[in-house]
Amino acid sequence: MKVFLETQELILRQFTEQDADNLFLLDSDPEVMRFMNGGKPTESEVIKKQGLPRLLEYYQKYKNFGFWATIEKSSNEFIGWFHFYPAIENKFAVELQLVNNHEIALGYRLRKSSWGKGYATEASQALVSKGFADLNVQRVVAWALTANKGSIRVMEKAGLKFEKEFAFTESQLPNLQPLERKAVKYGVSKHEFQL
Repeated sequence: MKVFLETQELILRQFTEQDADNLFLLDSDPEVMRFMNGGKPTESEVIKKQGLPRLLEYYQKYKNFGFWATIEKSSNEFIGWFHFYPAIENKFAVELQLVNNHEIALGYRLRKSSWGKGYATEASQALVSKGFADLNVQRVVAWALTANKGSIRVMEKAGLKFEKEFAFTESQLPNLQPLERKAVKYGVSKHEFQL
């Protein structure tokens, strides 16, 4: 198990085949999935045959980019994941002409039990800092549904600034109503970055 990053409270490590149940538990919570797809759980078979293999592929493709299983140090429990990968890997963002080749996308999904503890901010700040300091990243971007005020605050605390409003399409987020598909993009370049 390869550790990618450690913060004061968290360990971000590579996913393994043994993480299928962790992902299933995470994606089974309608509140966790609310801003992903309207609260629809992901089926176990979909995680095992599509979701987890897709996450594991990143480690073959990139040395320092991908999805990172996140462990709470105090409990040694899986609490979710963070992603930090080339933004052009995101199909929806490419379809919407939202991203460029040189941008790295930041994002996360955490268990409800770990919300409100500052973990999203702590790991996001650490990833952005590591990207600029160690990984030759030139620009970091992130996006969230407008209704997801918590994630927007995290993006701001991680040093990203508002860039534009946009909307996901019905085919991208079919379980959400048109107004619920409204979103915002945030970003920061290396020379602008300061926490």
